[in-house]
Amino acid sequence: MKLSDVLIKPVLSEKANKQSEKMNRYTFVVDRKANKLEIKRAVELFYGVQVEEVNTLVMPSKLKSKYTKAGYIVGRKPAKKKALVTVAAGESIDLYSAV
Repeated sequence: MKLSDVLIKPVLSEKANKQSEKMNRYTFVVDRKANKLEIKRAVELFYGVQVEEVNTLVMPSKLKSKYTKAGYIVGRKPAKKKALVTVAAGESIDLYSAV
């Protein structure tokens, strides 16, 4: 797998921001087939930081439904994989530079 395909997007939420401030831990949505070594190499290559630890989790798909004029619509949101990347002390990733 190419390293450019591993990282999909960073997670920008309150919980992720608190973790990045207090524990130097950043959250990314990654490709479902990526392993921890590929995620570590991709983050180090793209952001230029030293990665200490990578934790991964697979978020299962969710059933979503809504009621509209056309009737009751039921669908599924796809499953995704998240990676919690812990960066070495004193280093940080600027996720808001492109916003």
